[in-house]
Amino acid sequence: MRRLVLLAVPVVVAGYLAVTVAQVVFTGRSRALPPVDAVVVMGAAQYDGRPSAQLAARLDHVVTLWEMGGVGQVVVTGGSRPGDRFSEAEASQQYLVARGVPRSSILSEDRGTTTWESMRGVTDLLENDASVIVVTDPHHGLRSRLTAEEFGLEGVEVSTTPTSVVTGWTSVRRHLIESVGVAIGRLVGFERLSGRG
Repeated sequence: MRRLVLLAVPVVVAGYLAVTVAQVVFTGRSRALPPVDAVVVMGAAQYDGRPSAQLAARLDHVVTLWEMGGVGQVVVTGGSRPGDRFSEAEASQQYLVARGVPRSSILSEDRGTTTWESMRGVTDLLENDASVIVVTDPHHGLRSRLTAEEFGLEGVEVSTTPTSVVTGWTSVRRHLIESVGVAIGRLVGFERLSGRG
């Protein structure tokens, strides 16, 4: 009996990871569309107020969603690193305003430096029953959605950028890393996974 249990454990773990990989990949192909109360764009690197190529791809997708109509508000996220003059959220806001999104329609979460911290800030800005579309890179979609749900946001969908600069083997590696993170986060909570609990 003990031998059977020892054999079953790696099979169960492998199956759990395989299912999680499939969910990460599937969610990464999601393209939710307005109408929606809020579009939340996850932050990424910025360079002295200029979004990195990765962040710009996410923001360009936000502009596309905004131009479709039916977006109540846009929430930009991401804090700053030591020595930065701008936060990721500030760089994102400037980029969006320059492309036609009214400043009055943009809310800013400018303190978070992890997905968990940013989503905690987002939930302070939105009602729990708000419908939300999270915009990020494909590999990051599922963890972003699950983290938002962990904070009590109920109507969360994902719309990943179709122009992500994370491609090829880098994309494969990030999908696998995210899958392990999601698998662990579901067991211990995403707060603990982020090192905050």
